[in-house]
Amino acid sequence: MSSITRHQTSSRMSRAVVHNGVAYLAGTTADKRDAPMKGQTEEVLKKIDELLKLAGTDKSRLLSAVVYVSDMRLKPEMDEAWLAWVDPQNPPARATVETRLGSADTLVEIMVTAAA
Repeated sequence: MSSITRHQTSSRMSRAVVHNGVAYLAGTTADKRDAPMKGQTEEVLKKIDELLKLAGTDKSRLLSAVVYVSDMRLKPEMDEAWLAWVDPQNPPARATVETRLGSADTLVEIMVTAAA
């Protein structure tokens, strides 16, 4: 049986789980909820970098990403931050979905998987 490693675990969830060479990250949101879409996305991507490092990997090894936005009209701002961050040689498969998020001031939540 292969091992499972969990990072930043609470009674509710783990922020990252590694199993069979794949790192699964929980949906990540910004702490600075008064920031605009681009600012929240930049903060989320920084947090993702930190979680990927904990899991023994990095953004060049992303496999997939799901980006949840509260308003699709703000997607260009999210994309601007994403394009400045993502490894252009190794972009993941990605979907962007408009949905109601956990609070009215949460504009973006991102969930990724990566090869560990």
